[in-house]
Amino acid sequence: MDIRIHRSFLPHTDPDASLAFYRDLLGFEVRADSGAGAPRRITVGPAGQPDTAVVLEPPASEHGVTEDERRTVAEMMAKGTYARITLATADLDAVFARLRDGGAEVVRPPAEQPCGGRDCAVRDPAGNLVRIDEVKELP
Repeated sequence: MDIRIHRSFLPHTDPDASLAFYRDLLGFEVRADSGAGAPRRITVGPAGQPDTAVVLEPPASEHGVTEDERRTVAEMMAKGTYARITLATADLDAVFARLRDGGAEVVRPPAEQPCGGRDCAVRDPAGNLVRIDEVKELP
């Protein structure tokens, strides 16, 4: 069986700030952008990986979400506990320096983990946790 991750969804509170984070700091390609309309959805993805994408969209934009649920999502996003993604790179220190120097909120600088490996963590402009694992040999 051949199953791959195709798309993942993360909420944004400021589409332009999220675009700058994923495009300008992480170097992701913009695959689609619905423009200034509401709700604005932006699809980005790592260069050289056309089948893997992250869709940035307004939080709780699905039909059937109640106002109470929207408030809960907004509260969780404000605390940084709503959504997360884990990325991988062969050069963790360089990626971390670029994010830190670009103004990303640092949660944890690069560190060895007790279970093995190194990683770091930052928050994107919407408060989503972005963990980055160091992987010496990427597929």
